[in-house]
Amino acid sequence: MRIRLILSAVLILRAAVAQQITTPEKFFGFQLGADKKMARWDKIVEYYGVLEKQSGGRMKVINMGPTSEGNPFLMAIMTSPANFAKLDRLRQVNLRLSDPRGLTEAQAHSLVDEGKAVIVQSMSMHATEIGGTQMAPELAYDLLSRKDEEARRILDNVIFIEVPCFNPDGQIMVTDWYNKQLGTPYEGTNPPWLYQKYAGHDNNRDAFQTNIPDSQYMAKILFTEWRPEAYVDHHGMGGNGARIFLPPYAEPVRPFADPILWRELSWYGAHMAYKEEEANLSGAINDAIYSGWGHFGFHWITPFHNIAGMLTESAAARLATPQFVHPDELRGETRNLPVYAAETIFPNPWPGGWWHLRDIVERQKVSAWATLDLAARNRETVLWNAYLKGKRQTERGAAGKPAAYLISTLQHDPLTSIKMIDKLLVQGIEIQRASKAFTTGSGMMYPAGSFVISLAQPKMGLIHYLLGRTFYPDNEWTRNRDGSPIRPYDMATDTMFEYMGVRVDPVDELGDVAMEKLTAPVEPAGKVTRSAGGYSLDGRLNDSFRAMNLLFDKGIAVRRVDQASAGLRPGDFLAPSGSEAVLETVARQTGVDFAPLRGAVSTGVHAMKRQRIAMYQRYGGGNIDEGWTRLVLEQFSFPYQSIFDPEIKAGNLIDKYDVLVIPSDSTATITGEAPPAGAAPGGRGGRGGGGGGGGRGGNTPPDYRTGLGAEGVNAIREFVQKGGTLVTLNGATAFPVDRLGIGVRNVLAGKTTREFWCPGSTLKATFDNTYPLAYGMPSRGLVLYLDSPAFEVTAPSAESYDVVARYADRDLLESGWLVGEENLAHKAAVVSAKLGEGRVVLIGFPAQHRAQTHATYKLLFNALVR
Repeated sequence: MRIRLILSAVLILRAAVAQQITTPEKFFGFQLGADKKMARWDKIVEYYGVLEKQSGGRMKVINMGPTSEGNPFLMAIMTSPANFAKLDRLRQVNLRLSDPRGLTEAQAHSLVDEGKAVIVQSMSMHATEIGGTQMAPELAYDLLSRKDEEARRILDNVIFIEVPCFNPDGQIMVTDWYNKQLGTPYEGTNPPWLYQKYAGHDNNRDAFQTNIPDSQYMAKILFTEWRPEAYVDHHGMGGNGARIFLPPYAEPVRPFADPILWRELSWYGAHMAYKEEEANLSGAINDAIYSGWGHFGFHWITPFHNIAGMLTESAAARLATPQFVHPDELRGETRNLPVYAAETIFPNPWPGGWWHLRDIVERQKVSAWATLDLAARNRETVLWNAYLKGKRQTERGAAGKPAAYLISTLQHDPLTSIKMIDKLLVQGIEIQRASKAFTTGSGMMYPAGSFVISLAQPKMGLIHYLLGRTFYPDNEWTRNRDGSPIRPYDMATDTMFEYMGVRVDPVDELGDVAMEKLTAPVEPAGKVTRSAGGYSLDGRLNDSFRAMNLLFDKGIAVRRVDQASAGLRPGDFLAPSGSEAVLETVARQTGVDFAPLRGAVSTGVHAMKRQRIAMYQRYGGGNIDEGWTRLVLEQFSFPYQSIFDPEIKAGNLIDKYDVLVIPSDSTATITGEAPPAGAAPGGRGGRGGGGGGGGRGGNTPPDYRTGLGAEGVNAIREFVQKGGTLVTLNGATAFPVDRLGIGVRNVLAGKTTREFWCPGSTLKATFDNTYPLAYGMPSRGLVLYLDSPAFEVTAPSAESYDVVARYADRDLLESGWLVGEENLAHKAAVVSAKLGEGRVVLIGFPAQHRAQTHATYKLLFNALVR
């Protein structure tokens, strides 16, 4: 009788709690997903506060910190009150299962009995893909208010971590833009600028280098603090195909993940699709469109953290405005869906008609709930498989080769190598540091302080891809029937050490090394060795450029070395004595040492003058490469001014600026002859776009139409001829060739993909580091090739052209995929051309790509200083 009374009391309490919880409709004043309605992030944040208060102890909302523009980034934890009472213990249980080294099988079973499945789901990383964030409050409300056995089972067996918006800044931007354009001819268009301050659509590509705050918060949740069993990232896609993509991914997949992982994706995806059909929601597809080998974004990197990392993609409307799709507009023409017709992975095609935001919300909510439902019904299996994945991956790493990767303290740029170590710690990779010098079996000596990363740990697959050479598959999954290559989803490699220019040595046997586990980021503190004769800063260090800028900020004169002498190399910086307090502050901020000069240096140097830098910024959805370039300049304390078309067209640029930077873009987009890539309303951004927003006209409000036109081209020509420096990056190098008459040609132009193909790969190159543009670079190194040109000088006055970097003569590929290397061998990659009194710099690859390619930053930095 007493038990019955207690159960009755619990049911009455739950019913009372459900009655107290404010519905989304009541709070927002409309049903989420209603036509032409969008809930704004500030109101969503407020609603989550209401839910937390009314949840009866079943929800905790945590503000993880400010975004790039100061908005709150939320994680909401939902589980039963009993689980909340021991939440930290359950978190520790989950972490222990994910790293089972030292656990006996009996101990693992005990932890499984005690633990709860941890599931993370995030919404609307790409801010124009609005369905996820509009769905999230309704999902939370349903879980907290429903009284049925299914909801109870989820709360009892699952710790659900919901990130209701992965991109709060963009959510606010898109909502405000949509409401402003509502009722105008531009209703349903995307904003004309990047929907994340720096990354735009590329915010997903930041998972393995975590440059922006949103990525850093998510990395804490996924990689170190929780390590969930499953993660779902809810996205949106184009509107003329399937209505929702569900796991698993299509071929090809990356090796080095545990086989259970790939089975889990099919398991979760099948349950999602089953529930979509059960709800009579047509248009769901599995095992298609998105390949398992993609960029190392959050849903593609998590499998190598032993997390079932998944993606949903819902067909877009025109933001919150319905979109009519005629049946004749529906297309397949993608991986595993060659035509738009029923097949086993797509048994219920959507017939066409009006497509509403509410359709997106309903499908995404079903998939999100299904993930929780499957984990709740199979808690023990989910947790046991987490243990098995960690155990087996550790065993594979211990049995395989290499046994470890070694990172010596002896590096071309030691400070950048430390940045890489800190980025690996963010990934939750275990790193050891040698307490004494040691020598490997092959005779290589490593000083004390060198880093050791063993493969005998659960994240061995991740380590392989970040620190080992990577080759994209070239087989029947990656080529069309005619033999032409199929483009990878973004990149063919994401090898962190190659991007950053760090020497990493694989070893098959480690031997006996005295070392200690690294438990916190390494924070190098530069030092000033006092000298009355002045100081030198190593020009090989990227951070010496930051130190230079900080010295300029304080009014301290800086000189630069042009000729080697007395232990100095071309590119080293010189600072005077007499302001040691300032120098010590700069040394602490940057990690750069101020070494004493051996004697007076009066020849082979020049006094530096801070350059006035302008960055070309356009509309048309923004230019992602421009956003990342801004971030890189800010990270290294370069002051700059963003300028738009009107200021350039007005002319007289030389009166205000010394350097004009044009990030990667097509000539047609720069001049306004064609709309930017990814500019279609409601679509996903292209490589140069930020989510789309229109360019020349059409659905673009007049104030946001972009393009320099003839006036702008003439103004830039005048700027250079009067002594300015024009710096063009990757695709933008075609602009001065096409419009300013720079005498080079792109030798790859017109090549078919069967003749030449190299998608997102690292290639060998040589650098003339006696030339100022390559000061501080090694003589040989790697560059990232991504839809890049390669140059041959054709000008009659070839003496006005300097080749600063060339691709290697043979064996160009380091990591990725390369077809037809003979087309690229020995061709120029960086060229400096004189034009009048100024110069045009063509950096023919993404030297500052996504704030990741530290190895080639100096090529850009050197172009910004004189």
